[in-house]
Amino acid sequence: MKRIDLIRHLEQHGCELFREGGRHSVYVNRATRKAATVPRHREINEFLARKICKELQIPLP
Repeated sequence: MKRIDLIRHLEQHGCELFREGGRHSVYVNRATRKAATVPRHREINEFLARKICKELQIPLP
């Protein structure tokens, strides 16, 4: 999965960028008060994308 597609999915489900780290971006879901880090790679494997969605408590892509 491309990183940009995952970011779009997160934002469509109410998540927003919290801060930028050295090699990761931190996204938060304010409705559930959950946060997850998203690596800044072009490609993110499906397992990691699912893990991020579960951490943020949003539907899987």
